[in-house]
Amino acid sequence: MKSDIDALMKARNLDAIFVTGGEGQNVLRYYMTNGAALSGGYVIQKYGEKPMLIINPMEAEEAKKTGYAIRNYKELGAYSPYYLPAQERVEFWATCLREAGIESGCIGIYGQGELETYVELVKLANSHFVQYQFVGETGLTLFEEAFVTKDADEIAIMLSVAERTNDVMASAWDFIASHTADDSETVIKADGSPLTIADVKNHVRVELARRGLQDNGMTFAQGRDAGFPHSRGENSMALKLGQSIVFDLFPREIGGGYYHDMTRTWCIGYAPPQVQEAYDEVMQAFDIAIEDFAINKPLYTMQEAVQDFFEDKGHPTARSHPKTMEGYVHGLGHGVGLIIHERPSISHILRDDVWQVGNVVTIEPGLYYPDRGFGVRVEDFFVVSEKGELMSHTPFKKDLVLPLKDS
Repeated sequence: MKSDIDALMKARNLDAIFVTGGEGQNVLRYYMTNGAALSGGYVIQKYGEKPMLIINPMEAEEAKKTGYAIRNYKELGAYSPYYLPAQERVEFWATCLREAGIESGCIGIYGQGELETYVELVKLANSHFVQYQFVGETGLTLFEEAFVTKDADEIAIMLSVAERTNDVMASAWDFIASHTADDSETVIKADGSPLTIADVKNHVRVELARRGLQDNGMTFAQGRDAGFPHSRGENSMALKLGQSIVFDLFPREIGGGYYHDMTRTWCIGYAPPQVQEAYDEVMQAFDIAIEDFAINKPLYTMQEAVQDFFEDKGHPTARSHPKTMEGYVHGLGHGVGLIIHERPSISHILRDDVWQVGNVVTIEPGLYYPDRGFGVRVEDFFVVSEKGELMSHTPFKKDLVLPLKDS
């Protein structure tokens, strides 16, 4: 979490961190400024001290909300660093570092932007300023490690997003249920035209916006498409009775912010026997996963417990058949935060993560058989509480069959 940043810097022998990147949304700038609505600028943190912001002067009032020291571009001799030639831009970096009281040392470069530009800028900075060593890193980076646990303020925001997302899921259920079906088992609107996936997505987007949330590419995949875990679904497809629908909803607050992530599988009207059987097994796997949880226990054991169950039921998994495109083909879950997929990871491949207070994760077993025309996934969003308990914050019902109003 954010309070760990000094310790994470020390572990990496960093004298300071320099969060840069282009104008627009920047996850790390958002994180370091507690969500201040800044469209650009730098965040510099010297080891053992609070951050300093280097900003466009037009954003001074927004920046003041952080409580951090602030300098603007003009005070430091630039109209905007983004307009400067490369040599002058890295000279401006040095000016900013000196303003933050950093005369020399190892500087970790972080942020989001054009990779091709920053590769060259860092090379240029290192060749021009012998007093500084600008470095990146691979593996579990400083911010990735910070993101593994969330503080109370972050969790409070995420629980608000969770509550609103569950409300939207319920609205989608009620919207579909308000329709009828014709003799061809097509769900229809009042005028007799088919209800399409696009109609459902448009309804969901409106409901998200009403609650201050934005869609980030929801999955609403029906039939064979539901058998591909990341298929978004075909917008023109009409909803049909008896076909599995994988509905994965992962919005975040408008303007950038924290995500929620949940999935439900629905069959409108009735569930075919093979879908019902797969659904029942996914729900058994879900319960097995929860039972495996224990604070300080490696996360990978939860994935392996689910793989054991599915393999015993005759399903290929990513462990038993690494190249499989059917059965249980993915990890069991992932961290959620300002990025939709963060550490920790519930995976048989990544084996270093252990359960900690402050983890915010998904648990999402699934079975996928596109050639049989279906897929099933159920996903809840969990927080590891201060008491070391795994708490779901996805209360919307897990019913498989979604009945229509004339059923």
